[in-house]
Order: sequence, then structure tokens, then C-alpha cells
Amino acid sequence: CQTACQNCNKSLLLCNKLLHVRTKVKNAVWPNLFRGWNRTESDTVYTLRQVPVFKGFSNKEFNELEKLVHHRNYSSDDFVFKNRAPGEGMYIIMNGTVKITIGTRAGNENILANLKEGDFFGELALFDDEPRSANAISIEDSKLIGFFTADLLSLQERNPEMTNKILFNLGGMLGERLRSTNRLLIEAQKGSDSNAESAD
Repeated sequence: CQTACQNCNKSLLLCNKLLHVRTKVKNAVWPNLFRGWNRTESDTVYTLRQVPVFKGFSNKEFNELEKLVHHRNYSSDDFVFKNRAPGEGMYIIMNGTVKITIGTRAGNENILANLKEGDFFGELALFDDEPRSANAISIEDSKLIGFFTADLLSLQERNPEMTNKILFNLGGMLGERLRSTNRLLIEAQKGSDSNAESAD
């Protein structure tokens, strides 16, 4: 009986160790393995939902938007677009990373931003046909969603309500950027005035 109990204790200790290891593996791996496993929507719609340009869209409207957008694949160091190129629309990152730069890659490149999954760029092109003011370059293999001016015009004919939501959201975003820029200018002016007074 004593031998049997000792064997039982050893078995229990082994089970506890295995359970502890399995729990650690589960905690480390499962969040990534099952991220979004219960989603019923597509990866495209899931990505579009993260973009404030499409804030307030219903499920039906997201499904309609999905039919309009375009998927683009880029390898590392590919240009998504170049500075001074015609602006055709906005891009949303599904996978990968993209850097926004000015200058060239010959030594005077200035990186303005590094963008990742869920980020978007180039949305000003939906408002006007001005050329691009910066480069967009894929840092690694990346999959992007494109929503272009032609798509917005097509949507205007098919569903003016959706188009109005997009334009309203874009207007709000641009307004907030202008307010942020004004605050920075005011702070910079105050700092300049303080330096001038100190010099006096």
C-alpha cells in the first residue's frame, strides 16, 4: 500500500508539472494563435473598421465598401508612391510596415513616420488631385488596401449617404490636424517671445 501511495504521489507531481508547462505554453501562444478566431467578418472589413475615415458605417455599408476597395502587395523597399506623383487615393495597411519619407535614399532621406498594421495614409488625395508631398516605401513585405478617388466617385452615384459619411469624417480629421498645428505654432511663438525677452 505504501508503495502504491508513493507511486500515486509521483504521478500527481508529474501531472502538476505537465499542467504548469501546458498553462505557460497556452498563455504564451494561444492569444496569437486564436486572435480573431471567432470573427465572422473578413480580414478586409476588420481592417477597415479601424480607420476613422469610415467611422459610423453599418455592417451592410462595410460589406459594400469591401467590394470597392483594392488589394495591393508590396515587397521590401518597394515604393507605394513617390513624392510629386499624382495622388490617386488613400492606403490602409493590412499587414507589414510602411515608412513615409521626404528626400531620397541616397543619404538625405528624412523619415516622417513609420506606419504599421491598421494605420492609413494618403487620404488627402481623396479631396484634391494635388501631387504627393512625400514618399511611401514598404519596409517589409506588406499587404495594403487601396481606396481611390475613382472609388469615391463611384460610391457617390451608388450610395450618397456613405459618401457623405466619408467626407464628413475626413473633414473632422483635417479640422483636428489644423487645430493641432495651430497649437504647436502658438507654443513655438510663445517660446520665441520668451527667448527674445531673456536676451533683452
